[in-house]
Amino acid sequence: MEGDSPAYEEAIVESEGIIVFVGSELEANKRFKNASRIDLQGKTLLPGFIDGHSHLSHGFNSVIQANVSVPPVGKVIDFNSLIETLKRFQQEQQIDEGEWLMGYGYDPSGLKENKHITKVELDAAFPNHKVMLVHVSGHGAVLNSLALEWAGIDENTETPHGGVIARMEGSSEPAGLLFETAFLPVFSKMPKPSEQEMLDMLDEVQLIYSSEGYTHAQDGAAHVNEYLLLKKASEQNRLYIDIASLALFTELDEWMSPEFTFGEYEGHLKLQGVKFAMDGSPQGKTAHMTKPYLTGGPNGEEDWYGSPFLPFGMFSNLVKQVADKKIQIFVHTNGDAAIDNLIQVVKSLNLTAEDDHRTVAVHSQFQRPDHLPEYKSLGISPTYFTNHTFFWGDEHITNQGLERASFISPLKTADNHGVIFSNHSDYSVTPTNALFIIWTAMNRITRSGTVLGENEKVNAYTALKGLTTGPAYQVFEEHRKGMLKEGLLADFVILDKNPLKTEIDQIKEITILETIKEGQTIYKKTTVANNG
Repeated sequence: MEGDSPAYEEAIVESEGIIVFVGSELEANKRFKNASRIDLQGKTLLPGFIDGHSHLSHGFNSVIQANVSVPPVGKVIDFNSLIETLKRFQQEQQIDEGEWLMGYGYDPSGLKENKHITKVELDAAFPNHKVMLVHVSGHGAVLNSLALEWAGIDENTETPHGGVIARMEGSSEPAGLLFETAFLPVFSKMPKPSEQEMLDMLDEVQLIYSSEGYTHAQDGAAHVNEYLLLKKASEQNRLYIDIASLALFTELDEWMSPEFTFGEYEGHLKLQGVKFAMDGSPQGKTAHMTKPYLTGGPNGEEDWYGSPFLPFGMFSNLVKQVADKKIQIFVHTNGDAAIDNLIQVVKSLNLTAEDDHRTVAVHSQFQRPDHLPEYKSLGISPTYFTNHTFFWGDEHITNQGLERASFISPLKTADNHGVIFSNHSDYSVTPTNALFIIWTAMNRITRSGTVLGENEKVNAYTALKGLTTGPAYQVFEEHRKGMLKEGLLADFVILDKNPLKTEIDQIKEITILETIKEGQTIYKKTTVANNG
């Protein structure tokens, strides 16, 4: 992955977790006569994949919540199958009345009803449980009556700035749907597993990444308690992949304490920077746009543009506090209006690419072509999300029109401008499947088979940059990771086929055979014999 075009070598040698040689087999045998030898037998070895953006802490939830995702991630196709999935989970987990019954991956755009379920349907099925269905974006949820009562939300609750509280038709009574600033305080006080339970789940959570070839993951919106849990895990040598945590801005005063050091590893963990949010999700219709949604807002609002998560003045002041301390800045920006705000803030700080601040635009989806020259000159690096073209591309066409939707996650144009980018899963919004991410970057096909942005398709090598050299650069680790090069970490992934020589339609079928972190195998696919 070094350079602008593919290069191959015959042999690689690692010692004590570091790559010490890359070159010919003859030279390797001559210089390292006592080395153990592993023959790939035609398999393909690449640098270990690096997660550009996801939420590792969501892995704990996926272990203890029902999967209510639509296909291909789950099996929910309508309200009835959603309710049945929850009932099965409640029975299997023996969740008593009065307790929480939660589901993740809820996506109304993939349901036959093509609308949000309400507390009415949930109350009928679960009158004695508190129910919460977390929206696939992670930015909202639907609650039933007992959960709303627990949260203290009723007809007298005002909708907060930057938030959505859906109401029953013709009244101010909450319907169950909460988004953005209306959802965050509710979710933050949800009961969590105990510290010991989460520590015990860490192997399973890390496997979500290592089994897909990742040697480096991100916890992309960490609360203080979540980071401290990972820190304890690191101190107990429970981490076997590198984890970069982003400190969530809602607890900025705590993060600015001398207790926390940014940008330095402690074991396999580092606190990378501060994560801000300027808008929501395009599929949830809370991304902030300069042109109105063609289909109105999430609660039927007319002339709907979405809204900024924070008033611009507050956002600017908070970012300046972080920038003044030379801490890296990450900003969630999905809509072009939110991206405009990010660009304006970077300019107000008098930062340019020469300052090497590497501010990261998280998602950066509905940007405009005029944004990319600004990214290049200002030193903003986007982490794109091409999985959206498949999972919600059809919905984006409906909500934004084909022309605007076709420029979502514009990898090709960004690459042409010399803008360094990464590509990500935003787990648990979509699965961590790295080969699926490469596939969506290369063909940009929606669920219905529409090609969304023919001109933004990239080749396999460019797609791979989004999982190797791009994310390494974004976290100031291009001299440690992302390439097979002497002096870098011996972080590898072994595939059964070479993605550069595989037909596009077969890319997502490539199998991860082994993941190696600093010379040690952390995942290996095993074949279980079927005796009947």
